[in-house]
Amino acid sequence: MDLLHIIFFFLLAIAILIASHEAGHYLVARWVGVHVVRFSIGFWEPSWAWRNARGTEFRIAAVPLGGYVRLYDRRDDDAASVAPADPALAQRSYDRLHPKSRIAIALGGPAANLLLALALYWVLGMVGVAVVPPAVAVAEGSAAHRAGIRDGAEIVAVDGRETSTWTEVGMALIGRLGDSGEIAIETMREGRRQQHGIAIDAWHADSRDPDVLRSLGLAPLLPPYIGDVLADGPAHAAGLRADDRIVQVDGRSVAAWEDFVTVVRASPGVSLQLTVARAEGTRLVAVTPRREIDQDGTPYGYIGTVATRPKRIVRSGPIAALGGAFADTWNYGALTLRLIAKMALLEVSAKNVAGPITIAKVSSDTARAGAAEFMALLALLSVNLGIINLLPVPVLDGGLVLRNAVEWVRRKPVSAGAAAMTDKVGFAMVAGLMALVCYAEAVRWLWPD
Repeated sequence: MDLLHIIFFFLLAIAILIASHEAGHYLVARWVGVHVVRFSIGFWEPSWAWRNARGTEFRIAAVPLGGYVRLYDRRDDDAASVAPADPALAQRSYDRLHPKSRIAIALGGPAANLLLALALYWVLGMVGVAVVPPAVAVAEGSAAHRAGIRDGAEIVAVDGRETSTWTEVGMALIGRLGDSGEIAIETMREGRRQQHGIAIDAWHADSRDPDVLRSLGLAPLLPPYIGDVLADGPAHAAGLRADDRIVQVDGRSVAAWEDFVTVVRASPGVSLQLTVARAEGTRLVAVTPRREIDQDGTPYGYIGTVATRPKRIVRSGPIAALGGAFADTWNYGALTLRLIAKMALLEVSAKNVAGPITIAKVSSDTARAGAAEFMALLALLSVNLGIINLLPVPVLDGGLVLRNAVEWVRRKPVSAGAAAMTDKVGFAMVAGLMALVCYAEAVRWLWPD
């Protein structure tokens, strides 16, 4: 069932992204007047097909991992069989379009992806999203600790960019992969804002799946509140409840959930005296962690409790949410371009690229987390798809834009030989990238260490 869940939401995410991209091409083609022969989601033979009054075939194909819009072009071998019945429309062949019209059609797909991301971020901004505040636990002696960041501080900005969620913190730090210099982090603690600088040198340039937080000595700080008590655990038998706050363990104060977990795991079979705070007051609870064995054979204590994550709702009015949506789309688009450039310059390991397995797993996980999380993932993927398709690589939309721009400037078409050669080069580049992605995925999942 879990595999079916992963496959379903992966295909749903891919279908939405492809449909929006191809719809952009389709709508602009209709706007400039060229006949659309086929609008396809997927490749190979159609599983479902329908033809509208203008003669355009809409289909969902058997292999739903891509899509395309086919435009009427008199140069095609089968042009006569797909020509529109309307003679006037038949005159509006793709090969007769001015280069600026072809450029507009090529830009329609990426533009649609960016508009989809903008719309999703706008809706999320107005509806409101429950987020975990980026409060940190700091490892003593770490780079963050040396920079003056302390437990309980909330990260409010990274390199001058405001951060109200862990996602924003993570994306801002990912943008510094491969860099040298200093990461500027601003924190809020006990009502005071403080500036911190952490020096970096070719930061994670050769790392695979770098943990950008922990490498600085940072981790999400969870307060010592119990979110849930499992029915088969010692905590349930001892009378612990959800929403209990762990104040002390054997007389020692507990500031964070991780501190509590550390004591429990280190105490298999040892009775612990917990001081817990509830709405009706403070009480003592004795609990003995059950002895469990870790994968490496190490014993540890287990009581069956789950932490609660403090959340706050981030919501804006329509105008402010639209401004935030523009900012998110711009920032994530710029981040995508920076990471692509760093990979091209070998400043960041290409092993960090995510392929279909990772996207499928993340799609499933975010769908389980809720509609808002799934929408946020769709928005981010849509930005990435739009930006990547704008790259000036033959066979991508950006390559078509470049080719038609050259034709516009030269006032004559690019020769068939040159077009065929650049298409082969572009196909080889895309195929090489796909091979790299598959290799990175294989390494990530088969040899995670």
